[in-house]
Amino acid sequence: MPFDATRLFKYNDRQIEDRKQKTENRRRRTNSDFWISLQYFAFDGEDMLASATIADLLRPCERRRAVFYDIAVVIGGSLLIGLCAQVKILLPFSPVPITGQTFAVLMIGTLLGSWRGSLCVLTYIVQGLAGLPVFALGGGFAVLIGPTGGYLLGFIPAAYITGLLAQKGWDRRIGTTVLAMVLGNIVIYAFGLFWLCCLTGINRAVPAVGLYPFVVGDLLKIALAAAVLPAGWKLLEFGGIADKKE
Repeated sequence: MPFDATRLFKYNDRQIEDRKQKTENRRRRTNSDFWISLQYFAFDGEDMLASATIADLLRPCERRRAVFYDIAVVIGGSLLIGLCAQVKILLPFSPVPITGQTFAVLMIGTLLGSWRGSLCVLTYIVQGLAGLPVFALGGGFAVLIGPTGGYLLGFIPAAYITGLLAQKGWDRRIGTTVLAMVLGNIVIYAFGLFWLCCLTGINRAVPAVGLYPFVVGDLLKIALAAAVLPAGWKLLEFGGIADKKE
């Protein structure tokens, strides 16, 4: 049977409406404004559909399936980051290579949301610490305490921030998508440059090996994200799978 995202979305929508109805019934029984506010925050939030990420639209409402879905996207995303890390260009003047993993981290954070995105990156780092060759320079604890360690740790808050902004609808417009990706990159650079300074001391060579060589490539990645993400939401809205974010 072919996958029908529209049917899944309508099913999730019915589940949300059922939850709202149950909440209303509880409010009438308890006559408590605090209870209804708490329930709407838990089940509906600001606007459950308008603040959803793309991964949320496909997430089953049934609890057991939802848990398996979350585990699958976290593990799958971590493996994708590891694959993108193998797309690398080694620079003769810098210990930090140019890789595709930065783009993968920010996109996964945006697609999966804050907690799933950051958990995905954490899973990726644990895989590397366990010895799997998922980092651009191999695997093991030595890589994490090496020149690229700061960038790797910076992936976690960067994914969380871009995911949090996506939950606020920033990935649905070109301008805010660019800003979210820029903020994510700034976080990664901050962690990376700080760790390089810890290893080599504060000097003018740090930006030359840890910042300047990557700016042009990151700008191209940001432009790609700004083109793909809002266009993807437009397609979902056109197909009736996503509500418009006002």
